[in-house]
Amino acid sequence: MFSTTPSRYPEQLIARMREDLTQYGVQEARTAEDVNRLLAKASETVLMVVNSVCGCAAGKARPAVGLALEHNTRPDIAATVFAGADLEAVARVRELLPGIAPSSPSMALFRDGKPVFVVHRHQIENSDAQQIAKVLTDAFDQYCVTAKQ
Repeated sequence: MFSTTPSRYPEQLIARMREDLTQYGVQEARTAEDVNRLLAKASETVLMVVNSVCGCAAGKARPAVGLALEHNTRPDIAATVFAGADLEAVARVRELLPGIAPSSPSMALFRDGKPVFVVHRHQIENSDAQQIAKVLTDAFDQYCVTAKQ
């Protein structure tokens, strides 16, 4: 008989992939409550990264986040959920992105708890890390500066 409970990636498989983001100061949100807590602060900007085991996450998305977070203007908080591991946290992020197809990897910039900018997997697959970082820093310049004024 098949289980209807979604299986999670073994932590030993993804631990290094998590570290690829946490080394840049990105906070992990492993539960729906973590996501809610990170997005609850009014007037803050939050970059939420949906991490993944795929090659475009490893070679493009995660390095792009690291590059983007070196920018002078950046979100108040950078956080991540891991698709296939942090199941409830990922589901909560996706609930907060109505009308946006589920995508991993992906990145969403929230302001005052509401999404204002999204980078979808197809944009990641068709770009390199520097191009993705530029897209993110342009969004940071647009949404993060205004949020702090």
